[in-house]
Amino acid sequence: MRQAMTGNEAVAYAMKQINPEVVAAYPITPQTGIMQKFADYVANGQVDTEFLTMDSEHSAMSATIGASAAGVRAMTATSSNGLAYMWEIVYIAASYRLPIVMPVVNRALSGPINIHCDHSDTMGCRDSGWIQIFSENSQEAYDNAVQALRIAEHPDVMLPVMITLDGFIISHALETLSTYEDDKVKKFIGNYIPKHPLINPSQPVTYGPLDFFDYYFEHKRQQAEGMVNAKKVIQEVGRAFEKEFNRSYGLFEEYRMADAELALIVLGSTAGTAKAVVDMVREKGYKIGLIKIRCFRPFPEEELAEALKRIKVLAVMDRSLGFNGVGGPLFNDVRAALFGRNAEIKVVNYVYGLGGREITPNDIWNICNNIRDINLTGKVQSSVNYVGVRE
Repeated sequence: MRQAMTGNEAVAYAMKQINPEVVAAYPITPQTGIMQKFADYVANGQVDTEFLTMDSEHSAMSATIGASAAGVRAMTATSSNGLAYMWEIVYIAASYRLPIVMPVVNRALSGPINIHCDHSDTMGCRDSGWIQIFSENSQEAYDNAVQALRIAEHPDVMLPVMITLDGFIISHALETLSTYEDDKVKKFIGNYIPKHPLINPSQPVTYGPLDFFDYYFEHKRQQAEGMVNAKKVIQEVGRAFEKEFNRSYGLFEEYRMADAELALIVLGSTAGTAKAVVDMVREKGYKIGLIKIRCFRPFPEEELAEALKRIKVLAVMDRSLGFNGVGGPLFNDVRAALFGRNAEIKVVNYVYGLGGREITPNDIWNICNNIRDINLTGKVQSSVNYVGVRE
């Protein structure tokens, strides 16, 4: 069914169809619209969910962990400093191997205080043990939310999943998207049968004990294996989703890459604008393509290196800073993926859009011109560049 929804409403609609047993909520802009809409479903009796209004994001994640450990499906949502306030508990959720799903509406981390979009919040916890899946628009935010539980609950994975959507750009913009029948979504997700629920007197288990040098290492090794396994499972779930709903998803999307010599790599909503620019630049004779990373954790390094094997110059667009002196987090992961696999490719970082700064088609066109010049001259003036900033 075609419906006009904001990104927040689309995610809330997916949550209604998932009908989790527990949702713990605490408001923060621009995420609040998700929980506000879901609260309507609770008030109208359209879900069976136990809806908990908490006193902080730290408490919201703690309650979600408690419910998930007890053996039920549990969800929450947040943004920016709310995610940062969850930080301690976010790591615990992953270490307990709890299949929690959390939409995160991307917003700049303070300070200075800024409520608009960049990816610094989710990048800050990119190695916390959560799977991270980015969305280009409301349709993808909805589709990713539907797929997330099936990924998280797969026995070879058992890790929490973070679904991201760009703050205000997707979360508050009204788009027409296709939603699916409740029964079909319910069938696709399936039933969740927890293997080690906390509330099971016949098989008592402990969550949260001290774990010193005698077992801690082994538990972390197992956790790492779950993240490795997630790559295969994400692709399997994507293929099953395509079979059921006729929309394809993988680890990343390739756009006009078949004969490309130049390429852009991007995350989130900017991909839509960048595709339009790629089309325009192609009319000028540039052999250029685009890769939109969907699955940022686990990072698809081997698959990405294969997709980029014919590329001569690559522009990596980061909507966050690493403060490491060597570029943004996406840039560094891409370079690591190419190291030892493709020594010839020139990789250049373009940091843009921090704190909601607009990225225009002209900005992206200039990036395309820049990498074309690098290809012609062989010279890289600066490996890290800042787009649209006053200096």
